[in-house]
Amino acid sequence: MTRERTDVVVVGAGPTGLLLAIELTLGGADAIVIERLAEPDQTIKAGAIGALAGEALQRRGLAEAMDAVERSMADSMSRLMKSWGGESELPFKKFGGHFSGIFGIDQTRQREPNRRLRGVNQQALEKMLGERAQALGIEIRRGCELIDFEDTGDGMLTRARGASGDVELHSVYLVGCDGGRSAVRKRAGFDFPGTEPTLTGHQAIVDLDHPDRLLPVGWRRTPVGMMAYGPIPGRVFMAEFDGPPADRSAPVTREEIETTLRRISGADVRVTAVKTATRFTDNARQADSYRRGRVLLAGDAAHVHSPFGGQGLNLGLLDAVNLGWKLAAVVCDRMPESLLDSYTAERHPIGARVLANTRAQVALMRPDVMTDALRDIVADLMSGDEGTRYFGEMISGIKTRYDLGSEHASVGRLSGNVALGDDGAETTLFDQMEDGRAVLVDATGGAASAIAARWDIFVRCVSRRAGPSLLIRPDACIAWAAAGEDLAGLDAALMRWFGPAGTCESRSPDEAKRNPGTV
Repeated sequence: MTRERTDVVVVGAGPTGLLLAIELTLGGADAIVIERLAEPDQTIKAGAIGALAGEALQRRGLAEAMDAVERSMADSMSRLMKSWGGESELPFKKFGGHFSGIFGIDQTRQREPNRRLRGVNQQALEKMLGERAQALGIEIRRGCELIDFEDTGDGMLTRARGASGDVELHSVYLVGCDGGRSAVRKRAGFDFPGTEPTLTGHQAIVDLDHPDRLLPVGWRRTPVGMMAYGPIPGRVFMAEFDGPPADRSAPVTREEIETTLRRISGADVRVTAVKTATRFTDNARQADSYRRGRVLLAGDAAHVHSPFGGQGLNLGLLDAVNLGWKLAAVVCDRMPESLLDSYTAERHPIGARVLANTRAQVALMRPDVMTDALRDIVADLMSGDEGTRYFGEMISGIKTRYDLGSEHASVGRLSGNVALGDDGAETTLFDQMEDGRAVLVDATGGAASAIAARWDIFVRCVSRRAGPSLLIRPDACIAWAAAGEDLAGLDAALMRWFGPAGTCESRSPDEAKRNPGTV
């Protein structure tokens, strides 16, 4: 049996696991990712990522890759719309998402309209994250299944089995990013309370004998349930509210998709081929904590809910960026283990709110006259400026605010991209964050930068003439803010998140980078 050492073992090479490994590496930690599947899963999943997740990728230099995928998706959608005489363009900049299939979220009327969802599907996302991980030298072992793990007292011993045999991985921490049925969560003994499933849903890409019979493109409620056709060619989305599937893990058949589609739509259509299909339900559960000792959870391993509103992928990616830099700082001995307590404290309430709003969306979809009346009221509320902003901010997560103990309205919020630099220098906040460092935006004329200079290995200082001064963590959370020349609390914020100033030089990410080798 091969024995190896690393700082962190990440179980699961989906988007959350890949982004977490990237964040760990940027923070100076070594990570090995193990994945049960030999190849990335091509089953249809999320069709887009939320605004905050898109910003997280932009901060790490993936803006051009996202733009390319978005153009390709827009072209594909446009062809379908034009083929049926609809709009020839589907501008992502105007589409703010939906709530329970009610498309009243107008992105152009949001308080920050440029902070928008991105038309990047999950397969494209995994590809670009995989390429970035490879460029960083991160080891991703596909076809490598978790067998067991244990806390040895001074670290974690993880046993896995791959094509070349069994391996023992000795690490400081283990993170489960292995999905809603997480083996890590179950074996570590996390409580996973929540609500039981009430519906059976399907999503698929199919060929139809008479696709025109499902027009118009878009979402609709029927006497049987909820369905959507398009905007991707051949995509059907269906939900029936008569209980969970008898066997969710059974293969999804062409007959099952066809029968369900005919029943919900009421249309005389035949499914001639199924290119990809999945079955889902609406059980909503959340781990009581995201950490038990040296074992942590992120993404669907920590929380599951229905896919309505497209929030799950956004939620998992934001878990990764919140945890990654903190865990790297701990394993590289730059920060005490207590820093990890902030992960559950900050992310658990966000997950709980998503579970709540997805339950509300299920309630608003039920096919009965009382729900009809309630949907009319909600749609009316969404039509006004405040209503469309309320639902838009809830679905996007833009109003996310971590409780950092500050009364300043900006502290705890996730910063969007802002223009920086003096003397006409063209740079933005996200331009300064590709290497994973924190940023001090200094509007004090240099006084704030003089304080932060003692942490210059971890914090990049950038000046600007107008606006507040901000200390922005690697996950874009605003950790300190002040107007004018007020510097109160800056030193304490730097110490809280990056450790004592006098010792940081010997514990930089580059110098703390491990070369674990083989035992």
